[in-house]
Amino acid sequence: MFTFTAFGGGQAHLAIMLKLFVRDRKYLTEEELLELNALCAVLPGPSSTQTLAAIAYKRGGIGLAVISCLIWLLPAAAMMAIAALLIGRLSPEIGFTSIFRFIEPMAVGFVCYAAVLLAEKVIRTRFSVLVALIAAATTVIFRSPYLFPLLIIGGGVLSSIVHRNKEERELEETLIVNVNKKKLAAFFGILILFALLGALINRSSFFSLPVRLFENFYRNGALIFGGGQVLVPLLYTEFVELKGYLTSQDFLSGFALQQIVPGPTFSFTSYVGGMALKDQGTAGQLLGSTVAMIGINLPGLILILFIVPFWESLKKITRIKNSMIGINAVAVGLMIAAAIIMFEPIAVGWLPVGLALITFVILSLTRIPVPVLFIAGMLLGIFL
Repeated sequence: MFTFTAFGGGQAHLAIMLKLFVRDRKYLTEEELLELNALCAVLPGPSSTQTLAAIAYKRGGIGLAVISCLIWLLPAAAMMAIAALLIGRLSPEIGFTSIFRFIEPMAVGFVCYAAVLLAEKVIRTRFSVLVALIAAATTVIFRSPYLFPLLIIGGGVLSSIVHRNKEERELEETLIVNVNKKKLAAFFGILILFALLGALINRSSFFSLPVRLFENFYRNGALIFGGGQVLVPLLYTEFVELKGYLTSQDFLSGFALQQIVPGPTFSFTSYVGGMALKDQGTAGQLLGSTVAMIGINLPGLILILFIVPFWESLKKITRIKNSMIGINAVAVGLMIAAAIIMFEPIAVGWLPVGLALITFVILSLTRIPVPVLFIAGMLLGIFL
């Protein structure tokens, strides 16, 4: 039931979890759920998926956590994979370009609104403002996905130094002893293995692009802080701007469709992976969707199952909390940059600019759900 009613992103998902898992089923207390959600919010990866995995792990161990995540991920991933097949292979015949011509600027308006929302939550000091502006300017100027990890890590380290507090050395030593070295090795080993495979496999091989896609998505999944909204600038810069695997219109059309699909926001990667292999036939697109979904979710799941067992001790370390000030500020900067970069292709007339602004204003001043707006945009494309 949770999978098919979870519209609206992380905050809406949390509200459904509170009703279903706390009040109705009493699987855990409200305080426990909010603590787990806070933990997942400060980890890289899909926060809703990680929260669900943590709840299942506490209830039935790693087996239940894996099964619960599969039930949660597969329906949305399948729907977005089908969308990639339709748009990638049948677009000329059924006129997707016409249907989605109003969706592209509306999606830009939504990204702008999401950036403002995130900024209101995490930008509290001059330090945060400065970090966000530097991250945004750097991303717009250089437009390289390889800058993202440097910006995120740099923001976290700088914030930890600036906001340094005295900590208990004994606690840190205990945590080092309790670290599960096998899970830690798996987390970094998978990334290194597929990065090496992507470099070694002949680029003309059919398997070359799927392997490189897995490495791309796994790397992004290991470095995305701030939820699905922050996913958009990273994927847009890497797969549209830098690698040209799909066009700006294809990207934003898929992003709009994801807004009307229940389930995790990260299911959008299933669409991007499928579109990246649209020249490889139906089997190739399905393979692209599969490796994208596994790649983007795997690091977050490894992390949450790695951390939950000693979360009670970990959450007491103030240095981790301090680093999140800078990391969140960088996330805001990346979203600002995404809005600027995504706006450039559509800033060619008053209609797309007006639609982006109108979408932003409606979201800011009303409570109309995002899916309703995007459905309205699709209807305009069909009938006008």
